[in-house]
Amino acid sequence: MNAQTTPPDPRPVFAAATTWVTELLSAVTADQFAAPTPCDDFDVRTLGAHLLATAQRAAALPAGVDVRSMPFIADRFDAQEYAAVVARALELWSDDATLTAPLQVPWGEVPGAGALWGYVNESLVHGWDLAVATGQPSEAVPKAAAATLAIARQFIPAEIREDPNVPFGVVVEPRDGAVPTETLANWSGRRSAAWIPAATR
Repeated sequence: MNAQTTPPDPRPVFAAATTWVTELLSAVTADQFAAPTPCDDFDVRTLGAHLLATAQRAAALPAGVDVRSMPFIADRFDAQEYAAVVARALELWSDDATLTAPLQVPWGEVPGAGALWGYVNESLVHGWDLAVATGQPSEAVPKAAAATLAIARQFIPAEIREDPNVPFGVVVEPRDGAVPTETLANWSGRRSAAWIPAATR
């Protein structure tokens, strides 16, 4: 996200997104850990560990930590720890000054609001991955997803996907009837059609 542009306050959407992800993580059973997900890099276990690492990064940012030095995948799948880290993150982001403070994230130096929107997007897209991989409802936070999609379309445009350094796949055209979280996942390159039956069974 452009360092000169401060997007809207992401904190309410972050709270909604992470509440949903907490519920998803809490419902995963051990026999699902090795199952594949729409994100080719992760099975269910490592996806959950990555979501925990994402929350840890979001919690570290308000203290000015350069999160590029933090693990990309946590050392475990732990729904309770995820919930605790998210609660801490929300408390640390409660100071309005964090939204305009310049923070260093993997995609550059951006205002705090832009940094947190990045982790909102990651939480929702990987939440969708986890939901469809484990047969859970994948459209629990449509308003949050719609708000995030608007931000993603502005700051992660389709035309930058040809850059090999951009960690997003080519935009996938949503299927007829696609709802906001699925459409957000499509914007990150997820081919959702093969996974939708798992989300609705």
